[in-house]
Amino acid sequence: MGSGIAQCTALSGFEVVVRSRSQSTADALVAGIEKTLQKQVEKEKITGEVAGTALSRITATSDFSVLSDCDLVLESVVEDIHTKKHLFLELDRICADHTIIATNTSTLPVIEMAMETGRPDKVCGIHFFNPATVMKLVEVVRPITASEDTIESAKEFATACDKIPVEVRDQAGFVVNALLFPYLNNAVRMLEQGIASMEDIDTSMKEGCGFPMGPFTLLDLVGLDTSLAILDALYEEYRDPNYAAVPLLRRMVTAERLGRKSGRGFYNYHSEK
Repeated sequence: MGSGIAQCTALSGFEVVVRSRSQSTADALVAGIEKTLQKQVEKEKITGEVAGTALSRITATSDFSVLSDCDLVLESVVEDIHTKKHLFLELDRICADHTIIATNTSTLPVIEMAMETGRPDKVCGIHFFNPATVMKLVEVVRPITASEDTIESAKEFATACDKIPVEVRDQAGFVVNALLFPYLNNAVRMLEQGIASMEDIDTSMKEGCGFPMGPFTLLDLVGLDTSLAILDALYEEYRDPNYAAVPLLRRMVTAERLGRKSGRGFYNYHSEK
C-alpha cells in the first residue's frame, strides 16, 4: 500500500518522502515503484519523461526527522492499533504544528490514534484501496475531533491524486469493509461447510454477480492476516456474528498461509515467482 500511495501522489505532482524502518527497505520500495513505472512506459500508458519526473519527486529515508517539513503524513504500517498509536505519538513529536497526520487504516478507530497526539483536530483517516494505483475510491474518515479544515484538506488531497473521496464516520469498517468482509467471511464458511469448491465459489461470484474477482482471490490479494485483523476489529465493535471470523481463516493465518505475499493462501502462488 505504501508504494502504491507514493506512486499515485508522485504522479499527481506531489513531493513525496517514503519513510521505512531501514534505508534498505525504503530504497527497495522506491526501486519497486521505478519498476512499476517502467512497465507503464512499456505499455505506453505514460511517457518515459512522466515516469522519470514522478520518480524524481520521491525521497527514500529511514530517518523520522525528514518528515518534519511535510504538510501531510499518511501512515500505512501494519494493521495493529498499538503499533499505530505508538507511531502517531512519534509523528506528533516530529511533525510541524500545521501538519495533518492521517492513517490508511481500513477499519481501526481513528480517534484512538488522534488522542495519542496533541493535535487531534489535525488527524483523520485517508483510506486508499489496494492496489492504490488502480482503485479510484478513497474513504476520508472523520473522527469526532477532526476540524473541517482537516477533512476538506484530506478530500482535496484525494481529488488531486485523481481519486474519488467519500466522507465517512469513524466507525469500524467505514463503508466498504463493513459491507465487504461479511461477504468474504461467509464465503470461507461456505467452503468450510463443503457447499461448493473454492474455485466454483469464485467462478459463481464473478460470472453470476459480475465481480472482477471471486472472494478467495480477493482474500489472497488483501492478505489473510489483514482480513482476519479487520474481521476481529469489526466483531469487537459490533458483536455481530457475521463478523466473527470463520475458524478456517484463523487456522490458515496460524499456518502462515497469508495469500499472495507469502506465496500461498487459498491458492498457491509459488509458481508465479
